[in-house]
Amino acid sequence: MRRILLATALAALVSPAVAETQSPVKVAELSARLYAMGLDQGDPLLILSAARLRKTLALEATDRAAIDGTAGTGAPLSWEEMLASAETLAGDDDILLGLIDDARVEGSKGVSSGPVYNIGSLADGNDDTYPPIEFRGGEYAEVYVEAKDATNLNLTVYDDKGRLVCSDTDISHIAYCGWTPAEAGTFTLKVENKGPASAAYALMTN
Repeated sequence: MRRILLATALAALVSPAVAETQSPVKVAELSARLYAMGLDQGDPLLILSAARLRKTLALEATDRAAIDGTAGTGAPLSWEEMLASAETLAGDDDILLGLIDDARVEGSKGVSSGPVYNIGSLADGNDDTYPPIEFRGGEYAEVYVEAKDATNLNLTVYDDKGRLVCSDTDISHIAYCGWTPAEAGTFTLKVENKGPASAAYALMTN
């Protein structure tokens, strides 16, 4: 009981604070990592915190994804889906189920808008290279990819001269890159699926 009360108090304090101090792209990444940790540890409280973080984001699909119908398949994990996982792990624990219900009906206290995401799909061993994207000089740039399925996504960013700027190649279904361009310019984003299965994914930039 004490553990539940302490964890609940921490979740209540951390989720809004993180949403207010971090960029929407970073909040999306942090919530995904917290959710994955909760699943690995079978901890519904961690998943609850992840859901509350993600609820602060108003994620929107690009026009292309909305028009061609891919927004549903590769969309980032929703806070509703996260809460459903927490509910499953909570079992018959009335206290945890009550906290999950509270999170489901509470209003968002975070940002009013979130990053726009693009949809992609990769077979095992394949990659997507996006057309050059322009980022402002002197401003922190972010790129994030997320798959719902258990796969290994790698992300690399190159400048207009083909030099590696940033990479995230750890074994995970999510990847994040952040850097500050010295001056305005275009950057190429490459997403690779290292397996073990094909997967749809969402890509976000700030």
